[in-house]
Amino acid sequence: MSHHFAAAGDVGLPLRSTVKTGSMRPIISELDNNKSIRTDVGDLVLVKYKCSSNGVPVTQTNGSTLPLVSSTSKDAELGGYNPFDHRIVQHPTTDMETFIHLLKGSLGTGILAMPLAFKNAGLLFGLVATAIIGFVCTYCIHILVKCSQKLCRRMQVPALGFADIAEVAFLAGPPAFHKFSGLFRGLVNTFLTIDLLGCCVVYIVFVAQNIKQVVDEKFDVTVNIRWYMLVLLPLVIAMNLIRNLKYLAPFSMIANVLVGTCMSITFWYVFQNVPSTKTVPYIVEWEKWPLFFGTAIFALEGIGVVMPLENNMKTPQHFIGCPSVLNIGMAIVVILYSTVGLFGFLKYGENTQGSITLNLPKDELLAQSVKVMIAVAIFLTYSLQFYVPFEIIWKGTKHRFTSHPVLFEYLLRVLLVVCTVLVAIAIPQVGPVISLVGALCLSFLGLILPSCIDLVTCWDEPGLGRGYWRLWKNLIIIAFGILGLVTGVYSSVIDIIEEFNPRKT
Repeated sequence: MSHHFAAAGDVGLPLRSTVKTGSMRPIISELDNNKSIRTDVGDLVLVKYKCSSNGVPVTQTNGSTLPLVSSTSKDAELGGYNPFDHRIVQHPTTDMETFIHLLKGSLGTGILAMPLAFKNAGLLFGLVATAIIGFVCTYCIHILVKCSQKLCRRMQVPALGFADIAEVAFLAGPPAFHKFSGLFRGLVNTFLTIDLLGCCVVYIVFVAQNIKQVVDEKFDVTVNIRWYMLVLLPLVIAMNLIRNLKYLAPFSMIANVLVGTCMSITFWYVFQNVPSTKTVPYIVEWEKWPLFFGTAIFALEGIGVVMPLENNMKTPQHFIGCPSVLNIGMAIVVILYSTVGLFGFLKYGENTQGSITLNLPKDELLAQSVKVMIAVAIFLTYSLQFYVPFEIIWKGTKHRFTSHPVLFEYLLRVLLVVCTVLVAIAIPQVGPVISLVGALCLSFLGLILPSCIDLVTCWDEPGLGRGYWRLWKNLIIIAFGILGLVTGVYSSVIDIIEEFNPRKT
């Protein structure tokens, strides 16, 4: 899910270590400018385990918002501590505002690739599989948010970010899992960074492909798409030298207007003279399914924006449940993506390209204007997409550049932008890159990781359930995620290798 407008509020401070009694151990420090709250969750967890082992009451502090309390984790979960009462948010969002943000974070370039996903699945199988993937993704978001709320009660902290949840779950779980806490925090930040930088690569390819179609048709020339990417490079570098997110807001607003206009015109073309369903296959050979999986999960998965939305709600208890903001929002998203995929594939069949805008008529001014507008919109969105992975990388490295931090920050920005453009030049196809990013990163972040967190969080309390149903349920989701990751990455890499085949015309 677009991603593909990720929120910077989910980027926590880097993992630090402190020496205490001769051993190194992790400390999570969360400092949110909007909340004026600082918590050392690692300390809280270790104190709880030490006290519970010796039968000593636990005394904890939580900034200026929580008095000294004495309770066990179980007592806190049963109502002794309500994290929602201790959240200090300067501008909390209503249910409707959160719903709008969820839709905005879910509808982006991924929807333009859904017809290609259906091409790699077939008409009927694509519909059924999209619904299943949408359900599984929504369920995994449910269990992630539930675990977050459970851990907040257990640790008696108001809110946790995505990477914090992964670390705290293992720190607060059985002792055998403690040593994996830092690893899983690092994995979250690593895969989130790769995912978002991968989206930046997709944006470069996307912009270049649309501009190339317009210029080639207008001036009757054939220029290699890589030259368009090189021309874009200095412009992208200039845009990403803007350090303040506030100054990117106008560009984001312009991009939203352009995307809305382009989507409306694109739908107008797609829904004209739709062919019969008999003109396309209902199901294709299974070898293409992994490409469908990677593209679909890239489009549908928006795990990175979930925790910032829930943490900033006025009534966070309305985010999950039935009905809830998440359920209604994801239902609309799945219906929209299925509709675009279905009718886009019906309209263009085997000629369906990586973005449906590339299938629009080349000789009509209105269609060409769509390609220009969508290219401009995605170009303007690049900086917002780039902001979060840069913050993750910079916070983990800036301690090495204390002499001239601003200079090194600019150099790092330029280096990362150049890297994304070079990768785009190496793989100038939207489809394989989208599938690779979706299969590699979002299979882990959206399916495997939430299931692991659920298992560790619930291992002792409330337990694995009768017949170990919670264990089997999570193992099935993890297996599904691993299968999609391995097969999707393999199929995408094979497609990418084909790009370098010298016999390819």
